Amino acid sequence: MHKGKGMKFVGDSRITAERKPNIPKDYSEYPGRTEAFWPNFLLKEWLVGAVFLVGFLCLTAAHPAPLEGIADPTTAGYIPLPDWYFLFLYQFLKYEFASGPYFVIGAIVAPGLAFGGLLLAPFLDKKPGRKVSQRPISVSLMLLGMASVFWLTYEAAEHVDWEQRAEENTPELPVEVEIDEDHPGYEVYQNNSCIQCHGESLEGGAAAPPLTGIDHSVDEIKDIAQNGIGDMPPGQFEGTDEELQQLAEFIVEVNESGE
Repeated sequence: MHKGKGMKFVGDSRITAERKPNIPKDYSEYPGRTEAFWPNFLLKEWLVGAVFLVGFLCLTAAHPAPLEGIADPTTAGYIPLPDWYFLFLYQFLKYEFASGPYFVIGAIVAPGLAFGGLLLAPFLDKKPGRKVSQRPISVSLMLLGMASVFWLTYEAAEHVDWEQRAEENTPELPVEVEIDEDHPGYEVYQNNSCIQCHGESLEGGAAAPPLTGIDHSVDEIKDIAQNGIGDMPPGQFEGTDEELQQLAEFIVEVNESGE
């Protein structure tokens, strides 16, 4: 059946007998108005993302973040800081209206509204225009959000001396030492509960500092074992004078092996 200008139909339907491939429109006919998401728009997004990623990698290689010591929950004077991309939330929680009894507002409500707005923005603003003047509300909210994030991040990091902080909290690498378990002083070390606080390899722990990397003489160690030092109370050693001598000589020999 033929109808119209050479158009062929199958039976009474409106399905043409000649199937044409589903080719997207040629968007070059509408320059600046619209374009295909795949591959045109997505390719541009990937290129821009790649440029920013390379830039971040260059900054990371040129200015690596200083490493601090291993987290120690027993250190009450240490004030941890979040990663840079959370500094603005960290600063936001310092204000009275977002902290204390209003902590839920600063930690959940405000960030939830902000990020929820970003997720809903494409659904709420469907205007086709791309000019700034055509989308005043969206552009204003975007600029306000960016300015807030930059300002809060600056306020959180401006007063921190990062170099001094890194020096004060430089991680201390463990000193490699050789433990002579056949030494008579090691048996004394085990029997007098020293091992419970200072560790099996004298590495220390939450309750006591390490006994490696120290520069004490035999007499100084004997005095510390009897009279204590710092948080260590006196009277912790309950052995004989001979055992005390063996213990002190053992600790000195361990430190000499690690030099």
